[in-house]
Amino acid sequence: MLRAGVLGSPIAHSLSPVMHRAAYAHLGLSDWTYDRRECEAAELPALVVGLDESWRGLSLTMPLKEAALSLATTVDPVAESVGGANTLVRRPDLGWDAYNTDVHGVRQALADHRVTSARHVLVLGSGATARSALAAVRELGARTVAFGIRSEVRPETGDLLDELGVAWSAHPLDEVNALVRDADLVIDTLPGRGADAVAAQLADVPRLPALFEAIYEDWPTTLARTFAATGAPVVSGLEMLAHQGALQVELMTGRPVPASVLLDAASGAWTGR
Repeated sequence: MLRAGVLGSPIAHSLSPVMHRAAYAHLGLSDWTYDRRECEAAELPALVVGLDESWRGLSLTMPLKEAALSLATTVDPVAESVGGANTLVRRPDLGWDAYNTDVHGVRQALADHRVTSARHVLVLGSGATARSALAAVRELGARTVAFGIRSEVRPETGDLLDELGVAWSAHPLDEVNALVRDADLVIDTLPGRGADAVAAQLADVPRLPALFEAIYEDWPTTLARTFAATGAPVVSGLEMLAHQGALQVELMTGRPVPASVLLDAASGAWTGR
């Protein structure tokens, strides 16, 4: 048997096993298995070293994406740029190659909703998820980014935009009403119901731009419903998750799989919870 799995903490909620197993079934890969393991960042090096050669790939969620970079023989340019890898793929010499498929996932999920360009972007939050989303929208032609945040923009996020040549500014969340009018795309990376207060600010805005929300728990959120009510394209984190997972499957197995296979599996699993 060939093995793959997802690591992180907490990990019990992860939909990756459902998605990857559905992909294996679709591809007829009956000799592949995929599981989940609880793992903190400090535990990752020893765990990875202890994996035998049957292990072909690892999906990595928080808090492991930065720690994974130091374990890899090679790091793909996207992962290096955003400062985090969510995928480790076994090499023939039993080392590991690191990739970031989150950026691909954001870009493809937006494309599914015909969002293929965005010059002015409003981002709620500035953490690791925001960095992957920003790397994706830079490829869509982003020229300016306005952050709606509670405190300060994370230094590494500001550094990434400086490296990408994108002008950025930071604003309190209660100024979002004014900022959204100039945006082509809004990206919400706030955890949980963090954007509910923002939705309240936008209730009377007649026209809103496209929205990408990185979360999928308790979705659609109040913010998503507010945008959808104006006819704006609304993209969920589950769609992004399916696209990034499909690329992970291809990197690990060498076989492409439609993202729709993973999305259908994840949607069914989430609805059943």
